[in-house]
Amino acid sequence: MLLAYIDEIGEPGPYVAKDHPKFNTNPVFGYAGFVIPENSARRFGQIFTAEKRRVFASELRGIDNPGRWERKGSDIFTPDAWRSYGEQIRVFRGLINRLAELSGRVFFYAEQKEVGTRKQVRLSDEQREASAMRESVNRLCRHADNCGENLLMLMDQINEKQRAARVATIYAHIFSRSQEFREMNAAIEPPMHIDSALSSNIQFADWIAAAVSRAIDYQLERESKYSWIPQALSNHMHHRITYESKLRLWQSSLNDLNNFDIFKSERPVQEKTGSGGMSPEDLAKLEKIKHATMKRR
Repeated sequence: MLLAYIDEIGEPGPYVAKDHPKFNTNPVFGYAGFVIPENSARRFGQIFTAEKRRVFASELRGIDNPGRWERKGSDIFTPDAWRSYGEQIRVFRGLINRLAELSGRVFFYAEQKEVGTRKQVRLSDEQREASAMRESVNRLCRHADNCGENLLMLMDQINEKQRAARVATIYAHIFSRSQEFREMNAAIEPPMHIDSALSSNIQFADWIAAAVSRAIDYQLERESKYSWIPQALSNHMHHRITYESKLRLWQSSLNDLNNFDIFKSERPVQEKTGSGGMSPEDLAKLEKIKHATMKRR
């Protein structure tokens, strides 16, 4: 059996641009983490915990329960991380190497958002989240089926109302899709939720989600602050990502970016369009939004 530990990339709310006063967080939403054989999961969790305690030893002094202490991926993969906190990135690279040695693989699936405010885009936050979750489950099941394994998916804890709604939706999705696509039978259950403070592997999924988010930022944002990502991570991510991993572009004539593509130094979206891969419709909408913002100022 394979275990998949996943966490969110970004958040499902609208996106306009990095310099927009309100909708400026992340141009994509999706999920990322890693897949590992069940008999290697505990060992990898031990390796992660030991490395986390070593590199953050000074911050753990005096902590009552260091086992539950977390360092979020967003605090590791900062714009100046490679220059100022290189040891943390080197630890991450080492963990990716150890994951590969234990037959684990990085996974991600993200969808580029339609540019616009909440009133202007076609998908609600809930629809965007459901779309990304369904396709993530599809691709994880396909990976497990290709490996001849069953699959158990685990992710960070959310509130009970969200959990109940998500479980019901994914149960229905897996059941209905399994009638036509046999790989869905690999899923033992819909994604189960675990408090990240209690799971080292969920914490590492968060680190991976942050790394993937920064790599995507570099690919999609012309003025990205994460130009160091290919230099720091490219060699270590090569052949360590599932074939099924993908960044799906929004209504673009360009090909989607698959598995290792997001960690390359080449930026096809920028090189071919100079506009973040936006459709003419999105470009026109962006100009309209920026004009309205300037008028309000």
